[in-house]
Amino acid sequence: MARSTTPDAPLARFAPTDRLWRLPGVYAPQHDTRLLAAALRHEGSLSGLDVLDIGTGSGALALYAAHLGARVTALDVSRRAVWSTRFNAWRAGLPVDVHRGRIEDLAGRRFDLILSNPPYVPAPHRRPPTRGAARAWDAGVDGRHVLDQLGRAAPALLGPHGVFLLVHSALSGADATLDMLEAAGLRAKVADRELIPYGPVLRSRLGWLRARGLVGPDETMEELVVIRAEHI
Repeated sequence: MARSTTPDAPLARFAPTDRLWRLPGVYAPQHDTRLLAAALRHEGSLSGLDVLDIGTGSGALALYAAHLGARVTALDVSRRAVWSTRFNAWRAGLPVDVHRGRIEDLAGRRFDLILSNPPYVPAPHRRPPTRGAARAWDAGVDGRHVLDQLGRAAPALLGPHGVFLLVHSALSGADATLDMLEAAGLRAKVADRELIPYGPVLRSRLGWLRARGLVGPDETMEELVVIRAEHI
C-alpha cells in the first residue's frame, strides 16, 4: 500500500480522470476501490441521485459517481483526504461537496445511494490508530471497528429504496455485516467477490492472523466482498 504525493497510475476503469493526486497518508485506490466502482456502475444511471461517499480518500469513487451524473457528498475524517479530493474534483471539473467529519455529522439528511470503502483490516491493536497512514486500513482486532459504526449509522441516512454499497475483506466477516444490515431493516446480499494476493499489510502480520485462526497456514489470497443493501 504505497503512499506518495505523485499521481496514481491510470485509473480510467473507474474514474473520470486519468490520474488522481493525493497527499502522503491518503489511501491509494486499489483492488477494493475498483471492485466497489464496478458495483456502482452496475446500479445503472445515477443522474439526479444524491450519493454519499463515506471515507472518500483521494475521491476516486466520489468523482466516478459525479461523472455518472449524481449529486455527490464526500466525507472523510482526514484533512489530507479532504484536500486531496477537493483538488481532484476541481481538476476534473466535477461538482463534489467534500466535508471533513464523521457520519454522525450528517444526521437528518437522506441519500439515494451510500458507498463506502472503510478501514477493515484486522490488526493486533484493540483500537485503530487515530493518525498516520494506517488509519486508512487498520480497524481493530476483528476488523469491524468502522464497519459496525457504519452499520449503525448508514441505514438512517438512506431514503426510500436507497442502496448501500460497502466493500471489505472477508477476514472481517461478511456474514456479520449481512446480519447487521438485515437487523437494521435492509435487504442485504453479497453482490460481488474477488480473490487477490495478500498485500504488504497482510503479509506484515501473517503470523498474528494465523495465530488467531483468521487465515490458514498455506493461504496466500484475500477475498474481497461487496455488500449491497437496499432500504425496503
